[in-house]
Amino acid sequence: MLIEVIEGLYSFMWDNNRENNCNAFLIDGSRKILIDPGHQHLFAHVEKGLAALKIPIEKIDLVIATHAHPDHFEAVARFPDTTQFAMGYYEYELVKKFAGSYFQLPEPDFFLQEGELIIGTNQFEILETPGHSPGSVCIYWPEKRVLFAGDVIFHHGIGRTDLPGGSGKQLKESIQRIRSLDVEYVLSGHGDVIAGKEAVQANFQEIENYWFNYI
Repeated sequence: MLIEVIEGLYSFMWDNNRENNCNAFLIDGSRKILIDPGHQHLFAHVEKGLAALKIPIEKIDLVIATHAHPDHFEAVARFPDTTQFAMGYYEYELVKKFAGSYFQLPEPDFFLQEGELIIGTNQFEILETPGHSPGSVCIYWPEKRVLFAGDVIFHHGIGRTDLPGGSGKQLKESIQRIRSLDVEYVLSGHGDVIAGKEAVQANFQEIENYWFNYI
């Protein structure tokens, strides 16, 4: 399902509960950036969305993976060599360690690091947010007050911590860190978009009141 979140920002929402895949997001600016393309065999929902926007896959300048779980990055293999790919270094090492024998991940053109990231005319802030995975990142777009949260938080929920490298303590610290940002839209890897500053803060409060008791 294709949603225009704000002008120049689109969400390809995954709403099939019978299969495991993630939401993907497109920033259609001076450079076209796709965040978390999903599983390779379930990439059709992104392809349909791009077709509806009349954007060929070859026009995507950069694919970013928030973390190294297959339902977020696997479809990067579908993109041509002209499309750059970026993810965190520790996440790349995680893939090589646990899946290198049966999945050949394209080597990133660059690694995401804590701090400023400028792509074309857009400025982002990369935040290292471990817990769901050891090198997970969130991407903050301050101009638009948008947070791409990966699987750190969801609408009414949080990322699991029982996968390799997961840590409940680190996830709590990451959530408390991103809560301090000026955010009006939270775009998570699964579930609904959280829109509106009050809704965003209410969701953080719900997470702290409930989920922090279980991690």
